[in-house]
Amino acid sequence: MITYPNCKINLGLHVVGKRPDGYHDLETIFLPVHDLRDELEILPLNTPLSQPQAADSSPSLEEQPQSTMVQDGIVLDNAPEDNLCMKAWRLLHEEFGIPAVSIRLKKNIPFGAGLGGGSSDAAFTLKMLNEMFSLGLSVSNLEQRAARLGADCAFFIQNRPAYATGIGDILEPLEIENSKLKIEIEIPENEHVSTKEAYSGLSPFTSHLSPRPDLREAVKRPIGEWRNLIANDFEASVFPAHPAIAALKEEMYRRGALYASMTGSGAAVFGIFAV
Repeated sequence: MITYPNCKINLGLHVVGKRPDGYHDLETIFLPVHDLRDELEILPLNTPLSQPQAADSSPSLEEQPQSTMVQDGIVLDNAPEDNLCMKAWRLLHEEFGIPAVSIRLKKNIPFGAGLGGGSSDAAFTLKMLNEMFSLGLSVSNLEQRAARLGADCAFFIQNRPAYATGIGDILEPLEIENSKLKIEIEIPENEHVSTKEAYSGLSPFTSHLSPRPDLREAVKRPIGEWRNLIANDFEASVFPAHPAIAALKEEMYRRGALYASMTGSGAAVFGIFAV
């Protein structure tokens, strides 16, 4: 079975405050982008026949066949066994006892760019395994398990525009007409922004003295007005330290973008153009 996990962009990103658990409450709109996607293949793992066992014995965890994973395309900075796809398999294996599988992931979505590629891969893995092994998990069931893998993983289960709150896991479907729009995504060469860096540079949350537009209402306005309505809070902390990212956003506007922004905590920038 092969699927093509796509990336997402953030239309606005408000960091509302810090939670007792160390995470941050957010307000954002997730928009799926299908032009940039990975390739994910999952097959049953061909394992040698095991030796007969006594009726009252069962294989230990170490003796059970374990899933395997190979990665190609963009080189990732983690080992295959630490990939979110493997974590998704382990989650369902521990709960339902699903058998081992062989996973192949071709990375086309840059990682650490605010595009959600890893989260998308994990969510698609859950959906594929649910179908392969007839687990019967509903959309809600899948979203609950996806949220355990990452803050924005749940979004990719339904993979449609959504207003997200909490840590990005509380989703409200939105209708956004984008069939007549072209989204271009770029990353300045050699630029990388860690999530820790982006959060550490934020101003205190009490500095937002004036109320900001509700993102759900802002996206209903003509796109030409979004520039003055929809903001990504991380730009204030990231742009001074990474002027190339700020310059790319302005370049998008010079090329005729109706709206441009950094997505997530960076370093990717997107521009929305009329077709």
